[in-house]
Amino acid sequence: MHAQLVLLHSNDIHSRLENAARIASIIADERRVMGAHRVLAVDIGDHMDRMRMETEGSEGKVNLALLQEAGYEAITLGNNEGLTYTSAALDELYSSPSPFAVVCANMKLDSTGERPEWMQPGIVLEKNGLTIGLVGATANFAPFYKLLGWTTTPPLEAIREQVNRLRSRCDVMVVMSHLGLPLDRQMAEEVPGIDLILGAHTHHLLEEPIVIGETTICAAGKFGDYVGRVEIGLDQRSGRPIFNACCLPTGAYAERPEAASIIHTHGMEAKLRLGQVLATLNHPLPARVDRESALPNLLAAGLRRLAKAEIGIVNAGQVLGGLAIGDVSAGELHALCPSPINPCRMMIAGIHLREALEQSLLDDYVFKPIRGFGFRGEVLGMLAVDGLSITYDASRPPMYRIVHMEVNGEPFRDEQVYAVGSIDMFSFRAGYESLANAESYSFFLPEFIRDIIAGELLSESALASCHGLRWQSLA
Repeated sequence: MHAQLVLLHSNDIHSRLENAARIASIIADERRVMGAHRVLAVDIGDHMDRMRMETEGSEGKVNLALLQEAGYEAITLGNNEGLTYTSAALDELYSSPSPFAVVCANMKLDSTGERPEWMQPGIVLEKNGLTIGLVGATANFAPFYKLLGWTTTPPLEAIREQVNRLRSRCDVMVVMSHLGLPLDRQMAEEVPGIDLILGAHTHHLLEEPIVIGETTICAAGKFGDYVGRVEIGLDQRSGRPIFNACCLPTGAYAERPEAASIIHTHGMEAKLRLGQVLATLNHPLPARVDRESALPNLLAAGLRRLAKAEIGIVNAGQVLGGLAIGDVSAGELHALCPSPINPCRMMIAGIHLREALEQSLLDDYVFKPIRGFGFRGEVLGMLAVDGLSITYDASRPPMYRIVHMEVNGEPFRDEQVYAVGSIDMFSFRAGYESLANAESYSFFLPEFIRDIIAGELLSESALASCHGLRWQSLA
């Protein structure tokens, strides 16, 4: 096959900035060997992740600068861009002149019912005599996006509309899909006219592409460990595109010096910005995953207060360490709570709370590894609570160890529906799965759990009460 064009695609880098710098080297090498007019670079979302100091400290500007320096020509938004920044912050980030197009077909602003000026549903590019149609779409977390001023719509409908609009103008129709492999497969089966799907979101690595009908699906894993490479040519008889696709491991490549310099510069600026002192502690706030401790208790209390709830509940594994006596900086709090997890208020029956609390007394849950759902720790950890007092007997059989519970001095009732301040992770049936059985949820965005802790550190009463025990053992 004669390759008229090489398409390089990255996805789910999640601010592994060094790998982004290696991908920049690969893109530069391809352009040097093939000629810039024969290389197209696109990113399929979740390039940003606020767990990274440089991203947090620059409000995403380091990621933007790396994309620009590498010469990407189109990107779509992942949930880490769309749901961890307000629409105003994204407007500030993307509205400045940029060499790449932001392409997303299933997002509009609530305030206008239109897309912002910097976002397009689909575009057509010409490269080395080929016309390439690009349509982007992001995962449809509609209730969450609504809280940040966006309306998101079912992605396959939006993609179908854009493919119908652009198909007649294109030699090759490409979808940049931050939807996940199951929806990519469904798209290939149900939406005609798509030649190539570049996937993301579920972190799937397709070292060999999947072909469904006339549609080829590619994806390059996660964290920038790989970059996808697709050679594109046209069949001389049918005029249909031909693909030769693979994934290149990035570890063997050096970081592009220009990209490394961007990371260093933003790193220095982020350290200064995140050096801001938020509070000064007179007593330490330890954190443990396997037993009750002060800092997770403080977080549970803060979630309860934010949600105006009867009970606060959070898994101790959300906090990656404790706080010592002295100044607490924004950077230290970010390091201890790097997740993009948001607070929520759930209305849930006591029986489901009891199940989770019983599980919290079992090592299989306390030390259970958790991946995804915004979690940035290692293990789930026990449940830290506020508004609850729990008496248990560890010598009793598992799931029957709780002897007595009270909610703010009143007997706990399995049949009663309680208002609970907690975190959105549980609504995804992650970790303590019974907490996904709530009758309703209300989510708080753009607040993160580190913002809750920052507020609680300023309350003398909260700092005093978090050392009190909620869990009492009879043993």
